[in-house]
Amino acid sequence: MLLCFLTACAGTTHSPTKQGTPTKPTTSPVTPSSPATFTVGSSATHHYEYVFPDGEMDVFDMDQGQALVQKIALPTTAGVRGVVASPVTHMLYVSYGSDHGAGGSLLKYDLLAQNIVWQKTYAHGVDSMAITPDGQTIYMPDGELSDDGNWYIVDAHTGNDAGFISAGTEPHNTLVSLSGKHVYMGGRFSPYLTVADTATHQIIQKIGPLRGNGVRPFTINGQETLAYMSTTGFLGFQVGDIQTGQILYTVPIQGFSWDGSGPTDPSHGLSLSPDEKELYVIDWANNYVHVFDVSQVPASAPRQVADIQLTRSMHHNESPCAYDCLADGWLQHSRDGRFVYVGDAGDVIDTASRRVVANLDPLYNSRKMLEIDWQNGVPIFTSSRQGMGYVTAPG
Repeated sequence: MLLCFLTACAGTTHSPTKQGTPTKPTTSPVTPSSPATFTVGSSATHHYEYVFPDGEMDVFDMDQGQALVQKIALPTTAGVRGVVASPVTHMLYVSYGSDHGAGGSLLKYDLLAQNIVWQKTYAHGVDSMAITPDGQTIYMPDGELSDDGNWYIVDAHTGNDAGFISAGTEPHNTLVSLSGKHVYMGGRFSPYLTVADTATHQIIQKIGPLRGNGVRPFTINGQETLAYMSTTGFLGFQVGDIQTGQILYTVPIQGFSWDGSGPTDPSHGLSLSPDEKELYVIDWANNYVHVFDVSQVPASAPRQVADIQLTRSMHHNESPCAYDCLADGWLQHSRDGRFVYVGDAGDVIDTASRRVVANLDPLYNSRKMLEIDWQNGVPIFTSSRQGMGYVTAPG
């Protein structure tokens, strides 16, 4: 495995309403290191964004102007499908390869030792998975082009399958609740977001039906009362009541249109702010990210409050790329709510100013990313790919 380490300058600040020339980070060699070593002895929390183009992992320092601090080559050139990490076990997992039939693979990487622990190849596909808070179980969808509807229950220690949950056609996106009690499963051609109990692996709820035939990127709030879902063929999103399974609101993007070209989901990216007051939504068709006030949901509908133009177009193919190369987009908030990372555009949005403050080349060619925070040489927090809510008690 090839390792190299870099530092980079942050991009200049861009206007949220005008297309800007993208800032490309400059790099210079530094002493070989990683968050596992250069946070040793520091009681402060250090925040890093990890980005996964095919074949590598790039680490950016949120606290130092989005500087690129580590670049690692990984044997994932067959096409990255998902990524999760566990601060409890200090392990990171990358799914790659086939999203249907045989040939899906999973890589386990030790964040402290900085080496690959194992690689597994399965008799099924892989896609965007989720891991339980204790780091013991991974829920692996067998791919958006698979038609069996299975999410495999994977032992995170060994990588072995321990069973499966049948939860929706073309298994694609997955999220485990903050409590670890529930797994949320979105099938690309299923009109319902499906919820299962992680203790019994029995399905306990279905949220929908959605207006389009397919659950695409989705997220939930911390108390598991609300789900925000994008759906096939719709520029906008829907809000579901997790307790009743009913759709509460269907919310189009106001002032913008889509002609049906490009990705089948033009809003392929939703991220809920950690304080659950705002929802950011991708607009592939117009190269925007839209901001909605959701602080009064469910009592009243989400309210569109800002439109942020991206500095680079999402109308391109990822490169390098094994397959599924069309840049669909993705959104993820940082845990402290300071930033929103825009997959397939590379932009980093400052949420206070609603301005693009940097552009990261690896993020222009990937929509697989997450945050890992470090303190005194060990990981102490990780996000999921989804930007989800973290409010766990009534306000």
